[in-house]
Order: sequence, then C-alpha cells, then structure tokens
Amino acid sequence: MRHLLRGIFLLALIVQILACSQKPTISSQDHDAISAQLKQLEDKRLNAANGDSLKQAWRQLGENPSIKNDTVLFARVKYNTARLYAMLQQDSAGFFVEQALELIEPTAGNLKYKALIYNGIGNIRSAEAKEREAGYYYNKAAAIVLSDTTTGLSAEAKSAILLSAAQNNLSSFQYKLAEKMNRAALPLSDSLPEGHINHQRVFVQMIQTLNALQKPAKEIRPYLEKLEDLHRAFPAKYNISFLYDSKIQYFETTKQQDSLLHYQLLKIEIDERLGNIKESSVLMNNLFVNYCNVASIYVLFKKPEQAASYTEKAQQLRTQFPQLIFPHNEILFQKSLAELYRLQGKKDQAIAVLNAIVQLQKGFYHTENTQAIAEMNALYQLQAKDQSIRTLNENIKINKLQLQQNRLWLAISSLGLVLLIIVLLFLYYSFRQRRLSQEKEKVLLQQQLLRTQMEPHFIFNTLAAVQSFVRLDKKENAIKYLNRFSRLLRSNLELSRENLVPLNEEIETLENYLTLQQMRFENAFTYHITQPEEQDLSAIMLPPMLIQPYVENAILHGIDLESCKGNIDIHFQLEGDILTVTVLDTGKSEPEITETPHRSLSGTISHERMQLLGRKAGIKISKHAAGGTLVSLHIPITS
Repeated sequence: MRHLLRGIFLLALIVQILACSQKPTISSQDHDAISAQLKQLEDKRLNAANGDSLKQAWRQLGENPSIKNDTVLFARVKYNTARLYAMLQQDSAGFFVEQALELIEPTAGNLKYKALIYNGIGNIRSAEAKEREAGYYYNKAAAIVLSDTTTGLSAEAKSAILLSAAQNNLSSFQYKLAEKMNRAALPLSDSLPEGHINHQRVFVQMIQTLNALQKPAKEIRPYLEKLEDLHRAFPAKYNISFLYDSKIQYFETTKQQDSLLHYQLLKIEIDERLGNIKESSVLMNNLFVNYCNVASIYVLFKKPEQAASYTEKAQQLRTQFPQLIFPHNEILFQKSLAELYRLQGKKDQAIAVLNAIVQLQKGFYHTENTQAIAEMNALYQLQAKDQSIRTLNENIKINKLQLQQNRLWLAISSLGLVLLIIVLLFLYYSFRQRRLSQEKEKVLLQQQLLRTQMEPHFIFNTLAAVQSFVRLDKKENAIKYLNRFSRLLRSNLELSRENLVPLNEEIETLENYLTLQQMRFENAFTYHITQPEEQDLSAIMLPPMLIQPYVENAILHGIDLESCKGNIDIHFQLEGDILTVTVLDTGKSEPEITETPHRSLSGTISHERMQLLGRKAGIKISKHAAGGTLVSLHIPITS
C-alpha cells in the first residue's frame, strides 16, 4: 500500500508540474497594485504647477523592474508619458508613443490600449503633416472602437478616436468613411458631460462631411439647428467661429450668397481679433482663405472695389508669411485674383494669372504625388510590418498549440507510465502479501504439527506416572492424579484449534501441569510463578504449550528429586511486543556431575517452534551463578 500511495503522489506531482509550466511574471496582487497606481496617475489633470512632478512620476514608473517585465503595463507607461509630453507640446511625445506601439503591437488582445496608442500615433503623424500615415493609424483605432464595444474605453475616448479618424478621412476625400465614423460618434457624445468639446465637434464635422458629399440642405439643417441650440445653451463654452463656419457650409449648399457673405465677414472679424496668427499657420491660412472667399463673393456681386480690398488683405498675408501659405490655398488666391481681373476688364492679366494657376497646379500635383508616393511607401512598410507581426502571432499560436499537444502527449505518456508503475507495484504488493500469507499459513501448519508431536509425549509421561501409582498401590493418588490430568487435558483440547492463546490461560495450564508433577514426585520440589504486574494478561496472545517443555526439562533434569529440596522459578516480563520468560532450576546436588544444558525430544520440538516465530524469537540456556540452569525465552506476542 505504501508503494501505491507513492505512485499516486508521483502522478499528482507530474500533473502539477504540467499545469504550472507557465508562471506569471509578477503576482496578481502586485499587478493590481501597479494598475491602480497607473490609473491614479492617468486621472490627474495637467496644470501649470504639476507638469514637472507628473513627468518625474511617469519616469520613475518606467524604471520599475516589475513594470518592465510586463509588456502591457510598460506600454501603458510609455503611452501616458507620450501623452503628457504632447500636452506640454514637447517633441519627445513621438519617441515615447512609438515605443508604446512597439510593445503593444505584437501582443494578442489588449484592444483598449492598442486603440489609444494607434490614435496617439495618428496625432503625431498628423502634426508631422503625414496625413495618409496618420489616417492609417486613426482608422485602425476607429476599427477597434466600431468592432468591439467591450474594449474598456470610456465614451469620451471612443468619441475622440472616431472623430479624429472622421476628420482625417474628410481631409483625405474619404467622405463615406468620414460620415460613418461621425454617425458612430453621435450617440457617444450624448453621454458626455455638458460643455464637452466633442458635443460641438461632432455636429461641425457632420455638417462639413454632408456638405462635401453634396447632400441637400434639409439633411444638413438638423445638425446646424442642434449646433445653434448648443451655442445658445453654453455660449461661453464653445468657439462661435465654428458655428459661423458651419453656417457658411450650409449657405454654400443653399446658394444664399447674402447670408454666406454675412457669416464670412463675421468669421473674418473673429479671426482678426485673435491676433495670434503669427503663432499658428493654421489660423493664418484660415484667415487667408476667408479673405479670398469674401473677395470671390464680392466678384459675384459685381463689386470690384470690395473684392479688391479683400484681395489686397490676402496679398498682405502672402507677402508677410510667404513660407506659411499652403499650396492649395495659393491656388485659391490666384483664382480669386483672376476673377477680380476679369471683373475689372483686365483680360491679359487674368489670362496670365490663369496660366500661373496651371503651373501652380502642376507643381502642387507633382508635390502631392511625390508626397503621396512617399507616404504610400511608408504605408506599405507599415502594412508589411503589420502582416509580419500577424504572421508571427499566427506562428506563435501554432507553436503554442503544438506545445500544448506535446504537453498533452507528455502528460498522457507520463500518466500511462505512472499507471503502469502503479499496476506493477500493486501486483508486486499483492504477490508479496499472498506470499507472506502462505508463509504464515505454513508456519501455523508447522506449529500445529509440532504441537501434535508434543501432546502424545505429554500424554505418555502422564500415563507413565499413573502406571507408577498403580504399581505402588496408591489408588487415591492415581485417581486424584487422573482427575487433575483430565481437567488439564480438557483445557488442552479446548485450545487445540487455536493458534494463539491468552497468557493467563497459558499460565493456568502451566500451574496445573506443575501441580500434577508435584503429585507425581510426591512434592519433591516447589515452584514460584511471577506474573507481569499491571498488565491485562488476557490481551497478551502467544502460541499454546510453548513454555511447558522447558519446565518439564527443569523438573526432570534440573533439580534433585531425591533430596526433596528442589525449586523452580518461572518469571514473566513484558517489554514492548516481546514476552521474556525465564525458567530457573536449583540444579543437581551431586558435585561430581558436571551439569550441561539439558536437551530432550520435547525441548527439540519447542526449539523448532521458537524458530518459526521469526527473528525476534530466541532461546538462551546458560549455567546460573547460584547453581542450576537458566532458560530465557523471548517470545513475540500479539495483542
């Protein structure tokens, strides 16, 4: 059974090793603590006083060994560091967000952080005027939001991602895609807090997209009305310039030139009041385009003086900021100038400007094509990299499946081997138990055989004693002897079927035997039996009639029956599972006779019986210092 338990333990150990073949890099408790720390930092708003402390906090987290060992946590730290640098308008934002992308891209899942990082890369590429590459990342982020509503992103983050992608698609002439993403952002904006910028942004972009798609005014009108309601409800929250720009988009669709001119002039007034066009090329180009648009409207109204006035304002911006004018806006200016010359009757100048426009368009398209080719090549590289990553992930999945199959076969093989070992151990154990049982039965049979050899010997001695009483005409002694012998014989018969008898019954049988022998030899000797103290003798089991032959030898060969001064001491002592029995006689009185340890047929039989009791059993016969023979028996007992 011990071997069987060991086999089962070995099987459990193998299963545990296979189950625990992969361990997490950091403990679940540490991971949760670090995630909570990151969330607390992410929720902190940047202000003029805490910029340096926030940078220091994110930098320390980036050096944490536990975070470095967890890809997702490390990517989160890199992304938030980039986000902080972007808000501080520092160039390191691109460096950190690209590191975050390299960390998160090869991983499976983690859609929430992939969407945020893709959107962050899109913002960086857009700031670098790489609109096609920016659109690639914006659309990847938006695809995650559109396809999976369980990414864990907030409504604010989802709406920002969708609106960024929609704005990029609008500028890239992907109008249908822009419309789809703007419409997906509409319900998300409803859950944003009052005054949030995305409430205004989604309506403005929807109006721009529908105008680009040349949708009828009735489709644009509902969004314009919602935008007007928003500005009325929160006039201090939103830039009125966006409302004017949306109205311009609407009135372009309805061909209401008066209203279009009105809001163009209002928008110019706001842009001129800003006073910071020198710091922003976007604001400067917006004002430049507005001057050109107003000049074109005045041309339509056949008011050359007013058209010339705004054309001159646009010309002043060209002269003041020649390097900041966007090429397509320069073409718009030249068209406006050609229309003015045509209205003024300056046909030659108009033709010259139109010819210049053709050259500008050629140069613009060449530059656009060159840039587009460069960006398409970059996109191709990105797509090839993504494909490589996807292939790598698929290979990793295949390898994992193969590894799992190998582990499964290893587990099955190990299990089969362990089961085989257990079966073999069980068979060995069963065979060993059967063999021990057979040996035990053999010993018991030998014990019984030897005991059957002893009983006739004992009966023979008894009959010899009765014969002696009859020959000497001691009838009463013979009758008395036979009566006690019959009780002793009955007791032996009752125990004849038992392999083991209680010690108290063995002692009682021994006393009956000694009493018979005293009668036989006319009280020529005395005896004393010392029993174990404070022991339950009925619970101590030993083979029957094992001690009696040594007592018989002590009576016949160890004491002087003629002097009637012989004595036999029998002492029982229990130590653990060994019963020690000593039989001491007083010895012969003749000095000329050298006593030797006595052996007889019954003694030989008893010695063989003792050998069958096992290695713990033993017999020692020695000369006692005070005279006589000392026989020590060591008998294994059961209880």
